Amino acid sequence: MAAAAYEDVIDLHGIRHKQALELVQDALDWHKDQGSFSLTIITGNSSVLQQRIFKEILEFTDFKYYIPAWNMGQIIVSYMKL
Repeated sequence: MAAAAYEDVIDLHGIRHKQALELVQDALDWHKDQGSFSLTIITGNSSVLQQRIFKEILEFTDFKYYIPAWNMGQIIVSYMKL
């Protein structure tokens, strides 16, 4: 995917889980190559997709992530390059 296609928000509404996981992984890889970042991943009401993102992508990385109390349908991922 072209660099210009990555923004600070990824909206996964209406995307199948396999494709959503690929999009998230690609975006995180791209952002990490650029340096420090904060990325909002919009999952909507899919707790299953959120759990898959946690277990299959985020769990064993250097990324910090959380579900904000003000919107349970998103995950905020950040990375600080030192």
